[in-house]
Amino acid sequence: MPETTFQPERSGDDFSLKAILMPLLAIIIGMIMIILDSTVVNNAIPKLVDYFDTDLKTIQWTVTGYTLALSAVIPLAGWMADRFGAKQVFLVTIALFTVGSVLCGIARTPEELILYRVIQGLGGGMVGPIGLAMVFKLAPPERRGSVMGLMGIPMLMAPAFGPVLSGWLVDAVSWHWIFIINLPIGVLALILAWKFLPRSERHEAPHLDVYGMLLAPVAFSMLAYGLTESGTSWTSASTITGLAVGGAALVAFIFVELSQKQPLLELRAFRSSDFTRSIILTWIVQLALFGAMLILPLYLQRVFGYTALETGWILMPYAVCAGIGMPISGRLFDRIGARPLAFAGLAVVSAALFLLSGISLDTPLWTIILYISMMGLGMSFAMMPLNTHVLNSAPRGLVSRVTPLTTAAQQVVVSFAAAGLTGYLTSRIAAHGAGGSTDPLRAAVLGYGDTFFLSASLTAAGVALTLLLRRPRHEAPGPAAGEARPGEAMTDR
Repeated sequence: MPETTFQPERSGDDFSLKAILMPLLAIIIGMIMIILDSTVVNNAIPKLVDYFDTDLKTIQWTVTGYTLALSAVIPLAGWMADRFGAKQVFLVTIALFTVGSVLCGIARTPEELILYRVIQGLGGGMVGPIGLAMVFKLAPPERRGSVMGLMGIPMLMAPAFGPVLSGWLVDAVSWHWIFIINLPIGVLALILAWKFLPRSERHEAPHLDVYGMLLAPVAFSMLAYGLTESGTSWTSASTITGLAVGGAALVAFIFVELSQKQPLLELRAFRSSDFTRSIILTWIVQLALFGAMLILPLYLQRVFGYTALETGWILMPYAVCAGIGMPISGRLFDRIGARPLAFAGLAVVSAALFLLSGISLDTPLWTIILYISMMGLGMSFAMMPLNTHVLNSAPRGLVSRVTPLTTAAQQVVVSFAAAGLTGYLTSRIAAHGAGGSTDPLRAAVLGYGDTFFLSASLTAAGVALTLLLRRPRHEAPGPAAGEARPGEAMTDR
């Protein structure tokens, strides 16, 4: 089959969504496979402990090892795409992830499963930033909101569908299939990507940022390791070592990158105050999203007594509302920009979290589903407009470098959210149950309420920050909008 010679970056007059539908579908299928895999494994952990006859701490490394590998390779995505071509790297990483998935499905020992999960992470880490960079280049500036809105549907829906799929596969078939199911999906993604993705240009890269290439994986993987271990204890040797080594490597990495003419990650993008404000807001959105997908399922299962599969179905309205709102927010972004959408979206998310902080065992299920639906709708109006705004705020020629920067930073933020929220939840439950004055179930309800209140407060701070967003010069809506020069992207209007 011959490769499609599709020319991205068309003008608004020549642009047709139909023309980029198949390339967009190839990227979406690849990315949704990666995102789904990040959610389905959590539901299967108890089954894996029983199957391999081992302890929880050992099996948890199937998640930790995957996260560390993911964090380690994300910063390399930009240089790899420039050196070998985005399409070529995308194909290789999808193939590596698919092979790793099959190996996980046939693992015979926990050590093998951990090793194969690392292989999955090495492949999956680059799919996100490279996929987003390619999507960003498929449409002209004045239509990026609509295109990125379509792209955001799987990013919001996959975390909600993951628990349902995992619960069904584990209960009705076998845990092996949560990995083996990636084989047909990966093959389909490879076929579509090879046939329909536009041929990528390779850029000469005479200078390789060796120090950055060595420091970045150490910094991000050790920080992720330290933050993961901190969920058990902030004072443990593993936590202190991970954070100390990761922090020192991160400081050295920042120094090296700012002194390089061709850095691995373009940290100079932070010179744009609008870029900095918007990326901080994306971190808050990630925290809210992760809080909903981690704390709420735990609440439904441990306090209300729902099964994993039932919990997945209860969370389904989140995915439905997110899927409905995402294309709408994309179209509105092209007309009014990110600030009003981010303000409204985060305000709804914050309100939903405040309402969730007050639920009790007597709260009707339909009320909880209503709050969950509010979360999905609000997130759909906040996430992709902010992500698109971040890319628009960066220099046009450095999009492939900015996407791994933002993705790597978000990975660390998510790791921090995992450790911070679960640690806070545990401490609040213990505090409410101290001295035996409150029964354990009541203490758990109060602890979850405090955790939702903390997430709501952080999101409310994000609502205030949206008022500081300003439109970059080349984000102006309308068919007359043109591309800004790289230098213009660094300034605010």
